[in-house]
Amino acid sequence: MQRRSFFTFSAFALLAASSAFSATAADATAPVKQEIVIGTTVGDFADMVTDSIKPQLEAKGYTVKLVEFTDYVSPNIALADGSLDVNCFQHRPYLESFAKDRGLSLTPITQVPTGPMGLYSGKIKTLSALKEGSTVALPNDPSNQARALLMLQDMGWLTLKEGINPLKASEFDVVKNPHDIKLVLLEAAQLPRSREDVDFTVINGNYAASSGIPFSEGLFLERSYDFINWVVVKRGDADTPFAKDVAAAYNSPAFKAYAAKRFAGYKYPEGWQGQNKG
Repeated sequence: MQRRSFFTFSAFALLAASSAFSATAADATAPVKQEIVIGTTVGDFADMVTDSIKPQLEAKGYTVKLVEFTDYVSPNIALADGSLDVNCFQHRPYLESFAKDRGLSLTPITQVPTGPMGLYSGKIKTLSALKEGSTVALPNDPSNQARALLMLQDMGWLTLKEGINPLKASEFDVVKNPHDIKLVLLEAAQLPRSREDVDFTVINGNYAASSGIPFSEGLFLERSYDFINWVVVKRGDADTPFAKDVAAAYNSPAFKAYAAKRFAGYKYPEGWQGQNKG
């Protein structure tokens, strides 16, 4: 009996060791990530993927799927729950505020060319025609609302409280409004369509581009470079090969050459020496 027990135990140990070795070997030879799902808002960020980023990644052996969104909430939720691997649509102040409020672990990995926010005509066609009680449509999400208010302050139309965090300014922080401007808060995607209903409209660069509104029509374009947009992944994916390959594609000579032709008038990433015009 004792010899039989010893044999049984030894066989079991050998089987366990063999299984462990097989699992380790399987882990070592596990295939790398093959598909990358990228989410963007419609328009220029989607075009970047279709025209340049996707071909570069596919040349490295990836399958790339693009998912387009028309709002600023869904892309981060989808990234956090694993429906996306990467998203590209937001500036850092928005990302940090959204991630903190929702308890999401997301991190930016590289900047991308970003169209400037601008003030565009609505019923009134020139800045000099501003009148008492004029209506101005703004984005209703907190970080882009702050961005729009800073632009209106730069124009001299409004004054914000001293000492506030400029990235968190809201309509409640306006202390001087000499023209009694009426602020109309709308979803960013609705702003291009609002031009017929208000006197002026502040439009995010990507929605101006996707609506066929050239930046040259802007009556005033923002000057700040705080709002360059970023490519974002889950924090745990930041150092993975696929994330590094995505970042490399957005910083490649091929993409920079494409952006110089396709996105004239945009703000370029800080590391792109000599390409920013502002």
